[in-house]
Amino acid sequence: MDERLNALLKELEQFGTTNDARVTNHAEKMLNITPDTGAFLALLVRALKARRVLEIGTSNGYSTLWLADAARPRDGRVITVEQSPVKTEMAHANFARAGLAAWIQQHQSDAGRWLKAQPSASFDFVFLDSNRREYVAWWQDLQRVLAPGGLMVVDNAVSHANELQEFTELVRATAGCTTSLVPVGNGELLILKEE
Repeated sequence: MDERLNALLKELEQFGTTNDARVTNHAEKMLNITPDTGAFLALLVRALKARRVLEIGTSNGYSTLWLADAARPRDGRVITVEQSPVKTEMAHANFARAGLAAWIQQHQSDAGRWLKAQPSASFDFVFLDSNRREYVAWWQDLQRVLAPGGLMVVDNAVSHANELQEFTELVRATAGCTTSLVPVGNGELLILKEE
């Protein structure tokens, strides 16, 4: 990781922490992943040699930058979907500042609608960090767009385990999926779609 990106990630980490402590409106919070989660995601993308990466829940682009930096050496791309126009604009500016805009494609959209329009087996890696109440409804399309042998990572699997319980049970009952709960950051649920 180059110095410019490393400095920007530290700046965004501090901004997210300060912002989230200050604002009371949940929609205005950045709710960024932890730095160790970013490093973990980057390692997974590199290990899988993933070139087609999907992120649901861009926020201000903090996690997207970790993913894009990891996908870039193989000329990979991150497609990231965010419903908030304000956060989409913030992320757009951060991608330009990081010099990673060429490896990121943004969509400002409802993720459920957007997923339905995507072709099957479109992505090698999916990072899910969005509205947890929607995950059960999205599950059919999430598994459809994930390529065989692909990996999905779901954030907040420990910190918000109760909110994710129905989704986690649904995933574990799905044939052809193997799961593991990893205690990094706020807890990451890994879902491997078998070949």
